[in-house]
Amino acid sequence: MAQDLNNKKIAILLENGFEQVEMTQPRQALDEAGAQTHLVSPQAGQVQGWNHYDRGDQFPVDVALDQANPDDYDALLLPGGTLNPDQLRMNKDAVQFVRSFFDARKPVAAICHGPWTLAEADVVQGRKMTSWPSLRTDLRNAGASWVDRSVVVDRGLITSRNPGDIEDFNAEMLKAFAASEVAAV
Repeated sequence: MAQDLNNKKIAILLENGFEQVEMTQPRQALDEAGAQTHLVSPQAGQVQGWNHYDRGDQFPVDVALDQANPDDYDALLLPGGTLNPDQLRMNKDAVQFVRSFFDARKPVAAICHGPWTLAEADVVQGRKMTSWPSLRTDLRNAGASWVDRSVVVDRGLITSRNPGDIEDFNAEMLKAFAASEVAAV
């Protein structure tokens, strides 16, 4: 059953090097459910997607990170890919943008390597999460309880492991975003 997101505004924070399918398929699910999605990035103009180790497509940035106001959005999506979250977690404005969703008790969804940025934002302490397996130690060191499941929902935070889990990820993300489940710290 499709969730009705009633024109909720969803920020999709990304950098060059995001795993393309981890943005495009969740974005399509959000759009089809009635959400307004905006690609937010520190990059001007366009961001480069990747299909694992190969360059994918470029996508137009809707809102530059330095112009994005977290108060304008109802929820946040963090795609993975190795390069994308590694760059975001080193950008203090991106980390603060992510943290602000937790401070405002808004739902957040992160897939694959996306949780790296969550660890840097110091919002994973005491949460049950999943991710790409190589992040297990990083998330545990940041205080999360890491589990190997296709999707985990913990107080408005939705996490998933990889592109093979997108169907489960999308279903739980849509439910949480429709219910405006909180992702408080």
